[in-house]
Amino acid sequence: MLDIKQIRENPELVAQKLASRGDKYDIRPILDFNQKQRELEATRTQLQARGNEIASLIPQKIKAGADPKGSEVEALREEGKTIKAQISELEPQEKELKEQIQGLLLALPNLPSDSTPIGKSEEENVEIRKWGDEYIPQDKGIIPHWDVGEKLGILNFERAVKVAQSRFVALMGAGAALERALIQFMLDMQTDAGYVEVLPPILVNTESLTATGQLPKFAEESFKCSADDLWLIPTAEVPVTNLYRGEILAAEDLPIYHCAYTPCFRREAGSYGRDMRGLIRLHQFNKVELVKFVHPDTSFEELEKLVGNAEAVLQALKLPYRVIELCTGDLGFSSAKTYDLEVWLPSAGKYREISSCSNFLDFQARRGDIRFRETGKKGTQYVHTLNGSGLAIGRTMAAILENYQQSDGTIRVPEVLQPYLRREIL
Repeated sequence: MLDIKQIRENPELVAQKLASRGDKYDIRPILDFNQKQRELEATRTQLQARGNEIASLIPQKIKAGADPKGSEVEALREEGKTIKAQISELEPQEKELKEQIQGLLLALPNLPSDSTPIGKSEEENVEIRKWGDEYIPQDKGIIPHWDVGEKLGILNFERAVKVAQSRFVALMGAGAALERALIQFMLDMQTDAGYVEVLPPILVNTESLTATGQLPKFAEESFKCSADDLWLIPTAEVPVTNLYRGEILAAEDLPIYHCAYTPCFRREAGSYGRDMRGLIRLHQFNKVELVKFVHPDTSFEELEKLVGNAEAVLQALKLPYRVIELCTGDLGFSSAKTYDLEVWLPSAGKYREISSCSNFLDFQARRGDIRFRETGKKGTQYVHTLNGSGLAIGRTMAAILENYQQSDGTIRVPEVLQPYLRREIL
């Protein structure tokens, strides 16, 4: 959530940064409501001060000899009653204005960072670097991962549709083992890198989704349990970030690093007809997520480290990839700056997203009221939150099934996974 003070003091800059995202956002209603709310607040404060003055003045008058039932004291009492009545009228008006402002603020995305490239769409994203060109298969006859997976009997989409619906998969035999091996391998790598593992709830309440920015904007993308105030998580970012919601942390405890494996659930409501086959765009998928809570002074440095942690997994697996910096028009709702990692898929002849690493600055922390206090300093500050996939398991499996595909249709197991799978060939 944006800082109302920032909007009030720098409306032109805020409007300019919001416009760089490509959609139209009008901050004028927020400014108007905030002005009215501040005027009401000032009036209420003045009335309360006069009310407090009267409350202390009456006993002073009586102590000085004034008649408790006399006109002077009675006039003060009547003035006090009038003030109470005025305040009781102002308070609900002020509350309603605050709620309107809050609703409008929740609908605004984060402001792009100054270093985020300006652009209208993904076509203007900026390639930062590539890695692993020497590992790109030279065989031009690579079979798509869904076909080779079904031929090997490790991916079964037909039976998954029978159990659920389209965009689900059942992993069988070595497929299930490979998924499990990837999860454990990624968790091992990230805990070795200093992340503390968390196994969080995968059902969260509305407040949790609101804090991280999924609600209210992306309600249609989420699966809700209609009988309860619970939603299936779209990513472990939601429950892990909300572990600290409403808390004041100690500055010396920062940075806090967490990694978490969870199933993730997304409706993919806006992707009709896209990636209908394979593991790229499922309603249910597994992911290892990286989440950071850091001091505001270090958050951009921490973002670069986060990207490096995700890259290390791809490098260990020897999967070719590139790093893309998203432009303003392709930036996620809550993000100020994002790098995407895209892995090479030979059958498609292009790179596909496998991780998105973002710095949210204080956007999520402000929505979730996550602050920290520095020793010897007054007041508190909002932490900066970051997260990234380390990695999406299904997409990693798809990349392995294609990049490690052999001419006889079998799959060579990446060397680092062989101790987990206890086999060299799928």
